[in-house]
Formats: sequence, C-alpha cells, structure tokens
Amino acid sequence: MILLDKDTKCLVQGITGKQGSFHTKQMLDYNTNIVAGVTPGKGGQTFEGVPIFNSVEEVKEEVNVNSSIIFVPAKFAKDAAFESIKHLDLVVIISEHIPVHDSMEIMNYAEKMGTTVIGPNTPGIISPNIGKLGIMPTHIFDKGNVGVISRSGTLTYEVASQLTRAGIGQSTCIGIGGDPVTGTNYIDILKRFEKDDETEAIVLIGEIGGNAEEKAAKFIKENISKPVVSYIAGITAPPGKRMGHAGAIIQGDSGTAKSKINALSEAGVEVASMPSEISTLIKKSL
Repeated sequence: MILLDKDTKCLVQGITGKQGSFHTKQMLDYNTNIVAGVTPGKGGQTFEGVPIFNSVEEVKEEVNVNSSIIFVPAKFAKDAAFESIKHLDLVVIISEHIPVHDSMEIMNYAEKMGTTVIGPNTPGIISPNIGKLGIMPTHIFDKGNVGVISRSGTLTYEVASQLTRAGIGQSTCIGIGGDPVTGTNYIDILKRFEKDDETEAIVLIGEIGGNAEEKAAKFIKENISKPVVSYIAGITAPPGKRMGHAGAIIQGDSGTAKSKINALSEAGVEVASMPSEISTLIKKSL
C-alpha cells in the first residue's frame, strides 16, 4: 500500500459541516485513524469522540497528526490547504469548484513545503482493511495486490467493484482528481506503486483532455517494471466539447482518447476497450 498506512494519523478540516460530518463517520467506521477535527469557532467540542480544534496549528500542539482531509467550501479551501500543507505530510482535498488560480497557488506552496496533495475534486484514497481518506463506498474494495490510479471517481468505483467481484483485491486506490490543476499526478503515483512491495500490478484509468496519460505512458515505458492495464474514458466524445470534468476538453489532436490509447499501447500497456475487460487483462498479466 502507498500513502495511507497504519502510521497515518489524520485530521478532518470542516468536520462539523454536512459533508465533513457524514464522511468522518464513514471513515471512522472503516477504522481510519482520525485523531482530530478542525472547525474555526468550534474548538473544545467533540464529534463521534474526535476532539475538535480551531486550527491545524492548535491540533499540532496537542495531537500527533501527519495528514489532513479537507471538506470545506471552495472559497475557504485555499486557506485550509495552506494551513495543513504548512504542518503536515499528506493533504487530501475533496472540495470541488476551487478556482484554478487558487489550485495553482496551493500546488506551488505544497511543492515548496514538500507536502503531498491529492486533489482537489477527488474521491480520495483508500487502502483496503487499513483505512480511507475520502468519500468512496468501502464495500466495493477488497485487500489485494493491484494498485489503482484514476482521474474519475465513478470509474474508480466501477473498476474496483469489477476487480473485487473477479477475486482481485487492491493495495491502494487513488483518485487524483478531475480538475485541470491537481497535486499528485499519474507519474507521482506510478513511482510509488513501482517501489511498493504489496503492489504487483497497476490499473491506470484515464479520460479525454490534457496530456497526463501520454506523459504517464512515456514514464511507464522507461521506468515501470510491473504490468500496467489501462482504460481511457470518452472515446466517443466530440472535439471541442467540454465533457464532465473541468480537465476533460479536447483541442485539436491532443487529449483525444485515441492519442492516449496509442501512447499507452506503444509503452506496452494493455488497454481495455471497456471497464469490464480490466479484470481479465489483470489476471492475464499476473
């Protein structure tokens, strides 16, 4: 497993909000090690036995914590992210609709501080039987040796569910987020999966727009020894039309499903034509 393991101690920013409180309970039910919450003005209270503080700085003074998950509204997300990036190793930003210039500032600061950021606009990260920092439904995941990386939340769920039904468990599943600017990218996660003893094969789920999958293909060809299986969503999408995610827009020949599939195939990656083929290709590769 990568990023989220038994040593992860997490705080929840926005723990008392509707989304934060709902998903904190789900994460606790999955035995995620949540040690604190942050909501300005609610310090001193508790939620489901978790102590609440007014700031990340206050948490750090009293609790041993190394990661954060952010559920605050988009307009407050940059401040929340800066606060946790300053003090922690891993920050997962669930919040949607964060302005691109805010995301750029967040990522610049994270790079400067050496903090790993997942998201924004991500379903988060799950290491089955260890915990989850995210919003994914836990019952579809099972412990195993296949790492999953995706830009799409719903496709993460679809593929994990199919793998589990086929008797193939997962080491860690990560949604890197569907926005044009995100923290951790495919290559960052591929590097970690390559080094991870518990991961024996990798599933890379991509979609139209941008060139992240083409860059990943080049990296796989040169650096990854483990089998990689891929699926690219949006093969029927018309050029110039924005499809779902903010990052999913095609301009000219770049960012098309075809260009991504070609790049991955040339790198020796097996590319499934539909999500249901992934488990068969993984079984063949292991």
